[in-house]
Amino acid sequence: MKSYSTDVQAVDALSYAYREIRSEIAQVIVGQDDVIKAVLISIFSNGHCLLVGVPGLAKTLLVQTVAQVLDLSYNRIQFTPDLMPSDIIGSEILGEDRSFKFIRGPVFSNIILADEINRTPPKTQAALLEAMQEKVVTVGGFSHHLPQPFFVLATQNPIEQEGTYPLPEAQLDRFMFNISLTYPSYQEELMVVRNTTANRKVELKKILNANEIRYFQQLVRNIPIADNVLEYAVSLASKTRPGTENATDEVNKFLSWGAGPRASQFLVLGAKCHAAVSGKYSPDKEDVQAVAHSILRHRIVRNYKAEAEGMSVEKLISNLL
Repeated sequence: MKSYSTDVQAVDALSYAYREIRSEIAQVIVGQDDVIKAVLISIFSNGHCLLVGVPGLAKTLLVQTVAQVLDLSYNRIQFTPDLMPSDIIGSEILGEDRSFKFIRGPVFSNIILADEINRTPPKTQAALLEAMQEKVVTVGGFSHHLPQPFFVLATQNPIEQEGTYPLPEAQLDRFMFNISLTYPSYQEELMVVRNTTANRKVELKKILNANEIRYFQQLVRNIPIADNVLEYAVSLASKTRPGTENATDEVNKFLSWGAGPRASQFLVLGAKCHAAVSGKYSPDKEDVQAVAHSILRHRIVRNYKAEAEGMSVEKLISNLL
């Protein structure tokens, strides 16, 4: 791995690598610029992503492409109502020598695509979420460390909620970003259909490897942040908490629950990474604002008044900003 004499050089290298990764991904994924940016920021911030979008918006293809360009191992787990925790983390079996052996499950990979995570019962969801938080799996009293870096990208379909198990707030909080996918524009869809209905093969270059990603994850944490930007991020999260001294009138009226301290941590980390990939050496308030929607979206809970008056989560966050 290349070594950098100063952190400034390293931030320049991260910014350059980010642009290279974007251009490689663009050969396969048309549009979805904000989604790709958020996924890459969460990887470099050592966080996890929840992608919410209707079927057919290239969620799986995006994760596969990112894994390929970053030279990381990748597994896709299709979540179903009969999926058991052992199907994800692995299980112990009795070997021929009459001793137990641990057979690793698909979670032992750098990038995990948890497809339709809300289709599986809470017990199985919890098994994955423990791995996300601790980066360790415990089976039969023994701990098994997951490969680093470890990144979970879970998907949810917002349309059909029959027979689903919505993630509880405490588990949603484990995800750094909640990214909302929208339909492509007419021109983008034309390009998608043209590319996917022809015999076109793309050879992707590997831009980074696991060691370089871990180095850049540490670098992001080392980026300095001014006190006023840190205070802005923390006050933004605290304003979402109804009944507290910092809450706005709108928050008290429309929210039943606000964002916890993890939101403040992710706002600062996300702002640091957003600044670095944009070629800046320290984040400002605009960097906090750039990541705020994706970080706060799944951490605030509206009350019945907000639903009755059509006050969306997006509008509430925009008004706070």
